[in-house]
Amino acid sequence: MGIDLKAGGKNLNKARKVKTTDMYLQLLMKLYAYLDRRCPSKFNQTVKKRLNFSKRNKRPISAFKIEQLLEKNDVDPKDTIVCVVSTVTNDGRFTDLGKLRICALRFTAAARRRIEAAGGECLTFDQLATISPDGKGCILMRGNENSETKRHWGRPGAAGDHAKPYVRAKGRKFERARGRRNSRAYKVKS
Repeated sequence: MGIDLKAGGKNLNKARKVKTTDMYLQLLMKLYAYLDRRCPSKFNQTVKKRLNFSKRNKRPISAFKIEQLLEKNDVDPKDTIVCVVSTVTNDGRFTDLGKLRICALRFTAAARRRIEAAGGECLTFDQLATISPDGKGCILMRGNENSETKRHWGRPGAAGDHAKPYVRAKGRKFERARGRRNSRAYKVKS
């Protein structure tokens, strides 16, 4: 048996093709590809990979979530730079924010104001490359993977599938009859 090359067999290059038109992001990808070659570290390799993620996979994270994760894992924020390959947002529900050094692709205006008012520092990835080219003293974080859209993935109504259906309303008459209750013909076993 041979390899079906037309069907994609023996394709050793699995890297995602760069699709962004953002010049800054393209330059960052070149920079971290260079750093990955010249000072190989798992950090540079991961940042290079995450820079090439699609927008859906570059999930935002709030400054307060970052602080909570640092406290939970007993990490001293004075000695570490938190790196987020996405946007850092503000969370208006919390009032006090500690002094943090955060490196991210973007900061919302409110998040930047909040971090700098607390005595923290907002860095870009090119600044980080000069401070710590091999990622020593840096921690990588990313936002929550569970989004509302993911709940709808699958086949709603199929046996064993718990996908959330797109419904016009949540009333008695909307997706509550056949297949949902025994009293209406049958109930699908899940």
